[in-house]
Amino acid sequence: MTEESPAGGNQPPPRPPGYYPPPPPGYYPPPPPPYAAGYPPPGAGQPQGYPGMPQPVAALPKEAYTPWIRRVGAALIDAIPVVIVVGIGEAIMFATGNTACQPSESGYGGSCTSSPSGLGVFVAFVAWLLAVAYSIWNYGYRQGTTGSSIGKSVLKFKVVSESTWQPIGFGMSFVRQIVHIVDGICYLGYLWPLWDAKRQTFADKIMSTVCLPTEGAPPPATGRR
Repeated sequence: MTEESPAGGNQPPPRPPGYYPPPPPGYYPPPPPPYAAGYPPPGAGQPQGYPGMPQPVAALPKEAYTPWIRRVGAALIDAIPVVIVVGIGEAIMFATGNTACQPSESGYGGSCTSSPSGLGVFVAFVAWLLAVAYSIWNYGYRQGTTGSSIGKSVLKFKVVSESTWQPIGFGMSFVRQIVHIVDGICYLGYLWPLWDAKRQTFADKIMSTVCLPTEGAPPPATGRR
């Protein structure tokens, strides 16, 4: 039954407010899940390496990480400047020392004592300061910003974060060197890369770092381990 309009035509009855006609029959995909459920995924549309967006850790085979022997070789290369500088300082201190000998009361033999000179002590102290400054620069600044100390550069590998594949920065790299104290307990931590799946020392595990070759492209981020 229809109502008659004032103009005399037949019009359908008015629909209640908020009424919308049903859609025509057919297939419609389900609505997307809410953002809280992961839609759109965090970081969608951002390129790999987007600043501030951590990349997932790739599942790499053990052979992809730097071998233990190369890490030992890099440590020896890094130690060469320290040994040379400190050795020169100690040699000068010994050469400029004051030696005093006193014969024995029996007239046979005697004893000698040596004491460092002021110049020798000063030179040795400066040598130690230079060694400390070199270590901070090499392991803190250089390794923290580029991933490689001098020794690691020579043997072509670097220290990077497990979550970003990027160098860990000056402060964290310096702290990592201090944490190597844990590796020095019975030297077990330094030997751990021989059988560890990621060839990590205890310091690497504490700081979440790995050693990777610098030759070739970085490994793809294919999923967390």
